[in-house]
Parts: sequence; structure tokens; C-alpha cells
Amino acid sequence: MQSNAIARGSADAVAWPRRTWIMVRVRAVYRPSRAFWVHGLIGLFASWTTAGFSQDAVLRNWHQWRGPMATGEAPLADPPLSWNGVEGTNIRWKVAIPGRGSATPVVWEDKIFVLAAEPTKQDDGQAEVAPPAAEPGGGRRGGGRGGFRQPPPTTPYNFLVICLDRQTGKVLWQQTANTALPHEGGHPTNTFASGSPITDGKHVWASFGSFGIFCYDMDGNFIWSRDLGDMQTRNSFGEGASPALYGNTLVVTWDHEGPDFITALDALTGETKWLAEREEPTTWSTPLIVEYEGRPRVVTNGTNRVRCYDLETGELYWECGGQKTNPIPCPVSAHDVVYCMSGYQGNAVYALPLGGQGDMTDTDMVIWSRDDAGPYVPSPLLYKDRLFFTKSRDNILSCLDAKSGEPIINQERINNLDGLYASPVAAKDRIYLVGRDGQTVVLKFSDQVEVLATNPLGEGVDASPVLVGKQLFLRGAEHLFCIEEG
Repeated sequence: MQSNAIARGSADAVAWPRRTWIMVRVRAVYRPSRAFWVHGLIGLFASWTTAGFSQDAVLRNWHQWRGPMATGEAPLADPPLSWNGVEGTNIRWKVAIPGRGSATPVVWEDKIFVLAAEPTKQDDGQAEVAPPAAEPGGGRRGGGRGGFRQPPPTTPYNFLVICLDRQTGKVLWQQTANTALPHEGGHPTNTFASGSPITDGKHVWASFGSFGIFCYDMDGNFIWSRDLGDMQTRNSFGEGASPALYGNTLVVTWDHEGPDFITALDALTGETKWLAEREEPTTWSTPLIVEYEGRPRVVTNGTNRVRCYDLETGELYWECGGQKTNPIPCPVSAHDVVYCMSGYQGNAVYALPLGGQGDMTDTDMVIWSRDDAGPYVPSPLLYKDRLFFTKSRDNILSCLDAKSGEPIINQERINNLDGLYASPVAAKDRIYLVGRDGQTVVLKFSDQVEVLATNPLGEGVDASPVLVGKQLFLRGAEHLFCIEEG
């Protein structure tokens, strides 16, 4: 299938065995063996080493917003089971972060990187807006009624890249990447720093969307910046997608209520490698880069289409419709299958072949799909060949067998969780779910819901948790917390 990518090359699509189209019901239950899971992990190692990462360095760090495997899993971490942020139990340190931001931090060795946006004046002059009474959404492409929004600020913001010492919380350096007056106000629960940074251990890249993409070295020295224009987001709800990195290529999606595109930038210079136009309403989903038969591919979630591109050329391999409005969850992948989902104004969970071709919508190339539950804001967790996700942004958990789509845990309510924006993470056979009030429920990896601990923080949380070594990091509304037992 042809794309309109600039500087594209030729790439033949790989055929995929024909499958039966399935909605909710599947033909067989598959229980993955540990050998099958390990085989998939080895495949991921191959892609990382090709990209210039060592296996050990990647697995012991959290270099991108969904962790070392881009699935929410930290395979070498042994994070704490219990803590109390109100009483200070197992809180190694907490540090105030200026301004606002819901970007998940990233960690490389003893450095933590976090993004924030801070008004240049104490009072930015924004009008008071009531909190939303319902999920944001609605409105036709190009604007429209529906949802809640804030008016644009009257005060410029400083867009900050902050580096902290992982062991002490001390600020090692802070750079003001840009100072600009935002052209949109955003949803009351969104911020001007919602996309997460990414690092390769030598550089750190920060995308503030309309306010620029920036590259620094690990000591905070400026390398390059790019301005891709101004987004006009649906209902002025604001921006939030993070960039994706593979080797020396940085991928950025630009889906809004204007001309849409996906672009690959040279990660060392910021120069454009290719740009492919696309047709999508505003999307807040981060792209996934994963290898198939030794060649990296980019998978993007979207309202109109899930799409798969060649990383080197921008050629479109395949696309598939079926997702719902306002897709935010990012794709996850294992064993040459990619999983995409959404959960606003309906539910959609799709298992799609990375080796697909053409338009797979409503064809038997779709491996399986479900329409009974799907996450709205949080991305799924893919852990030991099981998919964990919540329904909409509610505290209703599903766990599916990733191979078959059969439910293992079928929409069970998790007590003591008050709405979810943060995405679930996992390590040491434990699943961590964080509510917007900052309370974390820890579940045992099991065929049923088994609560191991319920941990209050005393501060709201929208960013996802980060697991590195024996530490867990939570970026709250005002502070960054380092949680460690002992």
C-alpha cells in the first residue's frame, strides 16, 4: 500500500496467515508457557541491541514513558510493596516540582528527568472553570461543543526540563527550553507538560508539542530544537503525546484539528528524515517502535485508523479501523502482534499482526478483537503475555490472555481507587494501579484479583509510576516522590 511519505524507499509488505474475525468470542483458550514469554523477550533484546542499547542498561532503567520494554513492565526491578506518603513511611525523599505537569519521569542510572510548565507570574489570569462533570469528548473535527475547556492563559509559561539526582532528589540542572504564551487553554485536568521525555543515556529529548521539541545532553547542554507549528486540539483540550526513539531516529505524531502528519527526525540533529501526511482527529497516543523480521516499524493508534509505517522510509505497511473517539492509550506489542485499544464512547481492543498488509479493517487478518471494555486515558500493561487494562478511566480491571483474547479477570472493580489517568505497571509478579487521588493498589499477578497492599500518597497523581531497582517514583501534583523500603 502506498503512502505519501517524503524521502521514502520501497518496502514490501509481509503477508500474514489468514485468521477468523472475532468479536468478544474466541475459538480456544491459550495459556502461554514461560518459554513462549522468554522467546518474546529475546526478540525485544534483538531490537534494543540493534538500536545501540545494551540489554542490561535498558532493562535496569526506565528510559521512556512505558518503561524499558514499552509495555509497562520493569523485569529487573524489585519495587516496594507498601508505603504511606502522609506518614512518611518508606518515602526516601520528596521534592517540590515547579509549575504543573503530568509527564511521567524517565530514569537513566542516577539521573531522573521530568518536564514541567510554570507561569511566569504567580497569577496567570485564567478564568475559573468548574471541574468536569463528565468525560471530555464530543465535537466535530475543527471544533464544536462538548466537554470542558479553559480559556488561553494571559501570562507566558516557562517550559522546563529538570534533571534530579535519583538517590537524593537534588536538582542537578534545570533548563528553560522555551518561554511562550499558550494559544489554547486546555482541559482542566491537562497540563502544558503532559508528554514524557525520553533518553538514551547520552541525550534527553523533551517534546512540549506546539512549544517545541528539544534535545540536551545528560549535563543539560543544549543540542538542538525544532518548532513544528501550533496544534489546534479537539475542544481545546490540549496536547499530550510523547515522542518515540529508536537508534538515532525520533518519531513524533502531529494529530490535531488541522493538517496531520507523522515525522521521523534525526535524533542527533533534529533534521527531518521523512514526513507522512495522515488524516486523524486529535490523538494523544504515543507511537510504538518495534521490530518485525529485523526491520523496525512504527505503530500509531488513532480514531480513524491504527497505522503501521516503516521507520526508515515512512512507507505505510498497513492500517486498520475500529478504534473509538479520543484514543489516548499507546500500542503494546509482543510476539509479532500489536495490541491497540480505546475506551471513550465505546470500547475497542484489537490484536493485529505486525506483518499485516493493506487495509485490514473488517477482514480475517485481525487476530482477535473485543468490544466489551477498553481504557480511556491509561495505556495497557502487557505482562507475561497478559493484557491488563481498566475500563474507561474507572476502577474496573480486565486481564486478557494476549494470545487468545479470552478474559482471565473480567471487569472486576478494584476498591480504594478513585479514577485512573496513570497507566498500570508491573514487576516481581506485582501489578501497581494508581488512582487520581494518589492512592496505589498493589495486586498479585494471579488469575484472580488479590490485593497485596493499599498505599496512600496524600497528593493527586496523573503521571504513571516508574519502577527502577528497588525504588518506585511517583510524580504528584506538587512533588516527585522516591519510594523505597528500609
